[in-house]
Amino acid sequence: MSETDERIISPDNINDGEEKLEQSIRPQRLTQYIGQTDIKNELGVYITAAKQREESLDHVLLYGPPGLGKTTLAMVIANELGVNIRTTSGPAIDKPGDLLSLLNELQPGDVLFIDEIHRLPKIVEEMLYSAMEDFFVDIIIGQGEGAHPVHFPLPPFTLIGATTQAGMLSAPLRDRFGIIEHMNYYNIADLEKIVQRTAKIFTIEIDDDGAKEVGLRSRGTPRVANRLLKRIRDFAQVANKDTVDLEIVRYALNLLKVDNLGLDDTDIKLLSTMIDYYNGGPVGLNTLAANIGEETETIAEMYEPYLLQIGMIKRTARGRMVTAKGYEHLGYSGDLAK
Repeated sequence: MSETDERIISPDNINDGEEKLEQSIRPQRLTQYIGQTDIKNELGVYITAAKQREESLDHVLLYGPPGLGKTTLAMVIANELGVNIRTTSGPAIDKPGDLLSLLNELQPGDVLFIDEIHRLPKIVEEMLYSAMEDFFVDIIIGQGEGAHPVHFPLPPFTLIGATTQAGMLSAPLRDRFGIIEHMNYYNIADLEKIVQRTAKIFTIEIDDDGAKEVGLRSRGTPRVANRLLKRIRDFAQVANKDTVDLEIVRYALNLLKVDNLGLDDTDIKLLSTMIDYYNGGPVGLNTLAANIGEETETIAEMYEPYLLQIGMIKRTARGRMVTAKGYEHLGYSGDLAK
């Protein structure tokens, strides 16, 4: 990934201080959680009903592009239920014993959150089936003639799975989630509210026009909005500005090469490569990745969904194509657009 991507988009480049800051800006309750209104309303009903019946909440699957608040929402659900949450990720669970260790630490009603659940090893996924349905697991202890099955009962718990690639989940696993929610990109009004809320936590003064501009350039993603605000804060501080206004926001984001639709260098390189070398497409994802020096998975998960959402590219049976809107945004003449 490019330097800009690591600074603004990627969740992996976070130092300890920044990680604590990330935690501080997470909402703790549904009433504090901005956006995803329909999902919040539904979850509010399910949580209330489960508490009234004194049962664990049904298992929840959250899917959608990265940075939309799936992890935060899982923590909010646990807070609303008044239970503890254990967090892990699919790649971190290598073998059944890893999963059993996690399950063994759960108390009745607790939440187990598995990010990137589509990356669970098959043998671990199969162990989850009985754990989710009947709250037990059976494992084989020992080897050879001394091997014997052991039955482990589990307390009722709620599994919350998060994924950016719901299509990669097997049908048996997907069918065991009683609550399945698709998280969408945020609208500008909600992003503006998120920016204003984060600014208060950062003790930054930001005016309405400045907050709206950050929202406009945040590619519909709260994580990006918060990262942009942190970088703009630096520019405002060096410029001795007491208030983050429209002028300093535009100045900072232009220097960061984040355009008025939130596209950065990698987005522009992807679009221009398709136009300049492949006549706008169709072109395959692997070919594009090789041309611009990015991982195929990075393009598929972090860049393509937003470009599709705003109508810059489209998928066809033969590959990706740049739309007329994409040509226009890059300043190509209209007669070049397909």
